[in-house]
Amino acid sequence: MRHTPTANGNRGGGATSARSPGRPRSEEARQAILRSALKLLGKNGFAHLTIEDVAAQASVGKATVYRWWPDKAALIADAFASSTTQKLHFPDTGSVCTDMSQQMRQLVKVFRSRRGRIVSALLGGGQSDRNLIAAFRERFLWPRRKEAYATLQRGIRRGELRKDVDMDLILDSLYGPIYMRFLIRHDRLTPDFVDHLCELILGGTQPRRKHRAQHTIKRRLRIAI
Repeated sequence: MRHTPTANGNRGGGATSARSPGRPRSEEARQAILRSALKLLGKNGFAHLTIEDVAAQASVGKATVYRWWPDKAALIADAFASSTTQKLHFPDTGSVCTDMSQQMRQLVKVFRSRRGRIVSALLGGGQSDRNLIAAFRERFLWPRRKEAYATLQRGIRRGELRKDVDMDLILDSLYGPIYMRFLIRHDRLTPDFVDHLCELILGGTQPRRKHRAQHTIKRRLRIAI
């Protein structure tokens, strides 16, 4: 996904509208709204979720919800992003393959947990609601994508990846199969699947001399065995 920010897009995973004058907003109320939105989304689905229901569930006024979010699409995308941000950070272990596989394993855990139903609702609803899929891209996918770029760039600087690699193509090749198995369910999402995927995709992006050396070593090992 090559990012093209929307006019009101937010790259940081949350709403960034200007703070209106008046009394300070309550972080407790904001968190209650986010939790309520996730709960109602999982129970009713996106089509039947309303701002009024979220406000009632969170024990706040409807106007309070609209102070932070322009519509329910932005609210749901932020709610999901805020519930997964800490789990989906990219580590810096000194190995690009390890960094990517550890983060991808965490994504698989999220998809296989109760949060997976929320992802399904977001992606399903987004096929007929442009605002929803745009909010998902801007508030969840794009912040993770920026971290992934930085992870691949570290790999390039360390000489693990070629300097001319197409980072968007690498990321689409790594994460596309995960989303496919999650949505189509033709096969299982497992840690082994993630590890093999990383080895396959990232192994083909190594500097050519390094790639040939590793291939020679593997051949010798197979012969020795």
